[in-house]
Amino acid sequence: MAEDIFAQKLQWFKENEKPEVVLLLADSPALTKMLIAWTTTRVTRVEEPPPFNDTSENGVWDWLWANARFSKEELFAKSGLPPHKLEEKLAGLITNRIIYPDGTIHSFVQRYLRQQVVALLDPKAKGRAGAKRGA
Repeated sequence: MAEDIFAQKLQWFKENEKPEVVLLLADSPALTKMLIAWTTTRVTRVEEPPPFNDTSENGVWDWLWANARFSKEELFAKSGLPPHKLEEKLAGLITNRIIYPDGTIHSFVQRYLRQQVVALLDPKAKGRAGAKRGA
């Protein structure tokens, strides 16, 4: 039952995403590294999370994260960021609801990252992007 509550509460956040958070990633290689590392880091949740007392949006978000488990050492190794940067970036990604306590990331951010990869790999896309900027 508690697992269902965790999934239901998390789903609410995913259904209410704000696309503006993508702007936080612009020109930030460190955040990009963190996001890529996050998607390959093992994230679990506690077996039986305690009930939450604060039913506000922020209270539920904090409850979800309090019941998520992951290795900062694994995230550090995968991201290649120094520990002090890792803590700073991780806090920002959580606070801005860009990463989720189930190991996934914000859907608009995920689309943005995929578009960046396509642009890097497709020379035609680079030409079109440059033409749009110059227009």
